[in-house]
Amino acid sequence: MFKKTRSKLLLVTAVVVAGLLAWAILAQAAPRKADGSAAIRGAGTSLVRAGTGAPSFTPVMTKFGFSWRAGHGGFECLALVPSVDAGKPGSGNFDVNAMYVTGSLTAARIEGQTAVLEGTATVTGLGAGTDTPFTATVTRGGPGATLLLQVSGLTFDEIVLDGQIRF
Repeated sequence: MFKKTRSKLLLVTAVVVAGLLAWAILAQAAPRKADGSAAIRGAGTSLVRAGTGAPSFTPVMTKFGFSWRAGHGGFECLALVPSVDAGKPGSGNFDVNAMYVTGSLTAARIEGQTAVLEGTATVTGLGAGTDTPFTATVTRGGPGATLLLQVSGLTFDEIVLDGQIRF
């Protein structure tokens, strides 16, 4: 009798633990609006994958920073390219301002390990414009985290070299 009761208790405990684990996993996977209780922030240096693209594949380095809390925030991204062609002395110096995006965040949501930030910005250089809508999709973490910036009909797929993205 004691063994039967003990077996039932273990079975009920296992079912409860499994249910709690399933609930925790589903709660993390469900998209949620980043309200005042959620802070999303990040800053660092990144490289745009494939740089400027074919045929030159000139590297593009960005300096980025953003923050979201209590329903508002800001976004900055400065894209730099070298003034000297690859293979020549100085070609690793990122000294030309190719694009600057500065704006306000108007919405944010967290979807598991990803946060999606939306807003409007002033863009100078490549894709220049004012009140330009943009979307930045980021993954959390340090080096190796990602930032995907869509602005002015352009998409920049970036990998973080240093810095941190947290939410």
